[in-house]
Amino acid sequence: MLTIRVEKNGTGDFRTVAEALQSVPYALPALIVIGEGVFEEKLFSDHRDIRMEGSGPGRTVLRWADGAKHPHADGTLTGTFRSYTLFLGGGRASLARLTVENAAGDGERHGQGLAVYADAERVFMEEVQLLGCQDTLFCAPLPQKERLPRGFLGPRALTPRVPSRQQYRRCEIHGDVDFIFGGADALFEDCTLVSRDRGEAVNGYVAAPSGGADGAGFLFAGCRFVSAAPAGTVYLGRPWRETGRAVLLGCALGAHIRPEGWSAWEPGQREPRAFFAEYRSAGPGANPDARVEWSHELTEREAADWYARAEAIRRDAAGIDPPTSA
Repeated sequence: MLTIRVEKNGTGDFRTVAEALQSVPYALPALIVIGEGVFEEKLFSDHRDIRMEGSGPGRTVLRWADGAKHPHADGTLTGTFRSYTLFLGGGRASLARLTVENAAGDGERHGQGLAVYADAERVFMEEVQLLGCQDTLFCAPLPQKERLPRGFLGPRALTPRVPSRQQYRRCEIHGDVDFIFGGADALFEDCTLVSRDRGEAVNGYVAAPSGGADGAGFLFAGCRFVSAAPAGTVYLGRPWRETGRAVLLGCALGAHIRPEGWSAWEPGQREPRAFFAEYRSAGPGANPDARVEWSHELTEREAADWYARAEAIRRDAAGIDPPTSA
């Protein structure tokens, strides 16, 4: 495997991450080791097998500040799917021990701002910190159709939707509105999910899945949902599309989680085709008796099936070995 080192001080092979990515042919597996520092770069990776490893969250930082409401170079607004700091396409993409940040700011003013657009067929992240506000992490693929004209404007708007399996292990993800969203089968394991306090009556929604009709959707296993927001002001999630799925397995929920837990996409709707469920949630935000009527409290037997689905995602993601410096 090709190993490339990026150091801001010039002691590596390149000074910027973009130069390192551009130097790698599509078919050649490569490990990019990134030194300490803040790399103010908008990054696009579309490789068969690429791995990026930093010196630790907060020590190696990939940062950009595009927002959906910002003007784009072509004269239109940037939109959600061109706002990414890091785009990951191709076959396999792996990140470890670094921070990726979209620093655009509050969504009310700047619009959606993706830290990561994860569109590789397999995605693995370990000890990665993702920072943003609205729509921090997009777990592709896109739905088949947008609700608004040009709503999917971006790198995958006109391409076939390719299924993606993704694993996030011991990661920390920050945001507010729909800050983990998309159509992947994605496992979040031992992660910390930090909801921002927007100073609103509703401070946001953690998950907004669109996939899951024939797959697992989003699985959260042993995760911690935390926030400094007032009690009862954050929803666990809502379905971005009507068949969206999200399941919590043995998670710890802070007091910021609303008693009803889950929300319809539009207030007052029922979501009979969505599947939102919990198993053995704990903490002050765990309130099974108050959850919306269309969510589920899993039995032990039902939970065993979802743990098996989590293991299937984990096995698939294991095709991407956790990156280690050469």
